[in-house]
Amino acid sequence: MRRIGNAPKFRSMLAMAGVLSLSVLAVAAAGAARADDIKIGMITPITGPAAEAGRYAQWGAGMAVDEVNAAGGVMGRKITLVIEDDQTTNPGAVTAFSKLSSQPDIPVFIGSIRSTQVHATENDVLKIGKPMFIGGTDPTLTQAGNPWFFRARPNDSYSAKVIADFGVNTLKLKKWAVINSTDAFGTNGSKALIDALKAFEIEPVLVQGYANQAPDFTPVVLAVRQSNADVIGSYFTFEQDLGIFAKQLKQLGVTAPWVGSPSITNATALRLAGPALFGTYGIADFTSDSSPEAKAFATKYLALHKVEADNQSSWTYDAVKLLARAMEDAKSTDPEPVRKAILAIHDYKGLEGTYNFDSKGDGLHGYNVVKNENGKIVFTKHVDFPG
Repeated sequence: MRRIGNAPKFRSMLAMAGVLSLSVLAVAAAGAARADDIKIGMITPITGPAAEAGRYAQWGAGMAVDEVNAAGGVMGRKITLVIEDDQTTNPGAVTAFSKLSSQPDIPVFIGSIRSTQVHATENDVLKIGKPMFIGGTDPTLTQAGNPWFFRARPNDSYSAKVIADFGVNTLKLKKWAVINSTDAFGTNGSKALIDALKAFEIEPVLVQGYANQAPDFTPVVLAVRQSNADVIGSYFTFEQDLGIFAKQLKQLGVTAPWVGSPSITNATALRLAGPALFGTYGIADFTSDSSPEAKAFATKYLALHKVEADNQSSWTYDAVKLLARAMEDAKSTDPEPVRKAILAIHDYKGLEGTYNFDSKGDGLHGYNVVKNENGKIVFTKHVDFPG
């Protein structure tokens, strides 16, 4: 467990991660918490294949904590992050939430960016009955009747519409290969994209699933090549998988334009795939040129962390700010008043867009279209849909 109440101190601790064990870091960080702090429980990968992304998520949340505290906190009290490692696994996410939810002085939570891990915790979140912001984009997460889930990213019913519209109307391409992980995120994203293409009277020439963390994507790439698809649409859960797929596309001579879900734009994917992603398109919930708020954050983030901001950090920043606002508006940390206060938030300009919460807990209803131009993510346009 880690408690983070001071981001500069947190960053210096992360820098020592190569020589200190996680247990030593946890003990060192625990002193940052104060008895009167309002605690926000956060589940994120500290270990496992998504540890790099988890570090970015912690940085974004930590920046928001610092800003809220510098502005006077919430109801005159400081806020503090209490972080548990989900180990990049579903059982790890369940264990992490169990550790956090067993602490009665934690009134609100931030969950995973990965839908499969959010699904793993949903019954426990419902049982505990406290608000949790999630980054998982599987539409069903907020449509199954759990009143405690609130999403700080747009869901994939919107990403699929934007991917389909951009590929068909802007790129003028109609022979689609749809590639997706076979977990909840990838499966439901693929279904949403297939449905979105049906609106254009298009049936994909290939729908191909893959298992997460596969060491070799040659069979998938060969299936794409043999399909003669002229455009690829994808839903990749892990950036490592996306990087392998991208490199093998190039190696096997597949040159079809590629329009991917947000993972194709993440800092980790850009680092792993390098030139193999040049010229690809992505549907990004965060891009620095989409708004003044996003630009200011990206500039500050780069100066602090020496890496470009992406949605791993932006959504946790927004989640902290939205939770702080809801507790301040409610003048309470009790679950029901905070829940109602979140649903009442409208026209809030966050890093990911302008939040207008609907009755199901979705605050955002659109995506940005971006292009990878020689390794730089370039904003093209923003597309919104009715909430």
